[in-house]
Amino acid sequence: MRRFTAAFAGFVLTTCLLAAQASAPLPDVHQLMREVVEHQKQLDKVRESYTYTSLQTTQDLDANGKVTKTESTENEDFFVNGHAIERAVKKDGQPLSPGEEKKETERITKLVEKAEKTPADQSLEGQTVSISHLLEVMDVSAPRRESYRGRPTIVFDFVGRKDAKTHGMVEDASKKLKGSIWIDEADRQVAHLEVVFADNFHVAGGLLANIQKGTTFHFDQAPVADGLWLPTGGEAMVQARVLLLKNMRQHFMEKVYGYQRFKVETEQAKDAKVKKD
Repeated sequence: MRRFTAAFAGFVLTTCLLAAQASAPLPDVHQLMREVVEHQKQLDKVRESYTYTSLQTTQDLDANGKVTKTESTENEDFFVNGHAIERAVKKDGQPLSPGEEKKETERITKLVEKAEKTPADQSLEGQTVSISHLLEVMDVSAPRRESYRGRPTIVFDFVGRKDAKTHGMVEDASKKLKGSIWIDEADRQVAHLEVVFADNFHVAGGLLANIQKGTTFHFDQAPVADGLWLPTGGEAMVQARVLLLKNMRQHFMEKVYGYQRFKVETEQAKDAKVKKD
């Protein structure tokens, strides 16, 4: 009976808190996203102390949606200067061969060196992507409050403005998108994102690829420790035509788990040590 009473009291308290938040005025969407960006900057340095595992599975589909091929890669992920780095450790459930591991080590070494020299707000491919700038090429609507995974969130819909001036492939693609985004109200972090291509998007004028209308993806984050938000997974259904010849249909899934925190103890630079908690 005591357990029931405590559980019921907790339910009533949660309901009252949600009701109080629901009655509060909604913040301006652009101001909200500026706060999200600022909070992310504050967490970037903390995030550098974490590593995790990501399991990525790609399924090739035929015209009827039947799976014709499945490939998977298990990665060790970590951050350098605000950039996520993925080091492959297994392919299709098997450890890399010595030759594959050597090539992967060389690739990661070069990528880390590049990440150390690349500003955190610029992608390693050289394109600068700003959430606040992306919002300038989007029309936002229907701000509202919803509970997502038991936490209060502010949700709004967005759609790319076809008349917006854009720079670079990422911003060009954003004009073709529509979707919804869930922002955790307390922590001002992106909790969930759902996106669909509302129109075809041509890469290099369609010579390299044509991402077809209806391609979708979603993305999730959650607090893991120390108030830190990190990815928990994502999924995409991609339809494209590659090199004007081949139709491609793929189902991509990613699971993220096994977060570990590291401590860096430094009395002198040459004696720096990394320890798992």
